[in-house]
Amino acid sequence: MLKKEKTAMVHKRVAVIGAGCSGITTIKNLLQAGVTDVVCYEQNSEVGGNWIYSPQESHSSVCETTHIISSKKMSEYIDFPMPDAYPDYPSHEQVLTYFQSYAEHFGLYPYIRFHTRVEKVEKINSERWQLTLGTGEVEVFDYLFIANGHHNVPRHPELPGTFTGNYLHSHQYKNAAPFKDQRVLVIGAGNSGCDCSVEISRTAKFVAISLRRAQYIVPKFFLGKPSDVCNHSIHWLPTPVADFLRRLSLRIQVGKYSNYGLPQPDFSMLRAHPTMNSELLFRIRHGKVHPRAGIEHIEGKEITFHDGKKEVFDTIVAATGYKISLPFFDKNFICYEEADRVPLYLRIFHADHPTLAFIGLFQPQGAIWPAADYQAKLAANYVMGRWKMPANIKTLCEKDADFIDKKFLASKRHSIEVHFQPFLKKLKREAEKGSGPFIDGVVGVL
Repeated sequence: MLKKEKTAMVHKRVAVIGAGCSGITTIKNLLQAGVTDVVCYEQNSEVGGNWIYSPQESHSSVCETTHIISSKKMSEYIDFPMPDAYPDYPSHEQVLTYFQSYAEHFGLYPYIRFHTRVEKVEKINSERWQLTLGTGEVEVFDYLFIANGHHNVPRHPELPGTFTGNYLHSHQYKNAAPFKDQRVLVIGAGNSGCDCSVEISRTAKFVAISLRRAQYIVPKFFLGKPSDVCNHSIHWLPTPVADFLRRLSLRIQVGKYSNYGLPQPDFSMLRAHPTMNSELLFRIRHGKVHPRAGIEHIEGKEITFHDGKKEVFDTIVAATGYKISLPFFDKNFICYEEADRVPLYLRIFHADHPTLAFIGLFQPQGAIWPAADYQAKLAANYVMGRWKMPANIKTLCEKDADFIDKKFLASKRHSIEVHFQPFLKKLKREAEKGSGPFIDGVVGVL
């Protein structure tokens, strides 16, 4: 017979900022852990964050043709599988429906205040948090969970010269229609850069993609299975062996990147965030997308590349990533916008603020959702006293940042990078300490 777990009757009021993929699993896990006073503030009208498509520039929404880049099997929440009818890589419409179904299934909507922006957050006495809302209201909470995402504020490149054509960040890109018959240069070969290049090449007169450094571009399928599913099947092997198999499988699939006019990486696949794209190499070899070196100089619409090539472009699309934005904090309090290191234990806990938790503030070589789920479970157990903060938390925070510095190439895009499987395993182990089984929102023990 199922019995409710006995928990000390200590009232804790918890605020959650953001009802995107990390925010909704945060609410769910807090409720499952037994926290009853939870308020989530969301500036949009629905759950889903940047998966809420908007044809106009607003929040950082997906573009018209977006599909997830990690497979559904490796992306779904730990206790809420995606529908069997979904394809291996669901569309943004399907992903948004999945998030809405999740919120409905776990009864999260009553805890979310939509159309409510958090304007200012201040830490006050007794480690509590004072939130000033866009409505003018001021609320005080015992704990603050931040799940506002890290794809909100564009990071623009420093262009050497003045470009007189059209310029936009991939944040503003919605579809390829505006680029019909134009000559377009996309800067950056990450997931957004490759997606933009492929889509724009369907309508534009000419598309080039500029790379400052080598990038692993990995097809989404291998041997008929999603690539991340194949990678999961070998993650238990010794790292050198698994890395060799990854490089071998990639060589079999695509050959040498130099055959496509792209620079060949001289580092391990695990040292940088990979790009998952099955179409870019295809479009390059069909003459629809043209690789270019980094930019040396810009004068008007003429761009000179590092190899001396000069070309004229009508539009530049900068797919150069995002800053980590915490706009509600004073910049002298916590600011990671230009940080090379983000020292957080398990990418959650800050050494100086024991009642603050970040959920989803990491960039995995895989999907955010299941790892954010475990992060939220762990942090919820902490609120309820089932998981204890380590006494050496400051040291652990620095060690986490040191590990990132050691394992990944030096770059702001890697300041919060994690290896998906080891990170998930560690979170799962910590989250399950002292917690009973969770059944449909009821914490219980058999």
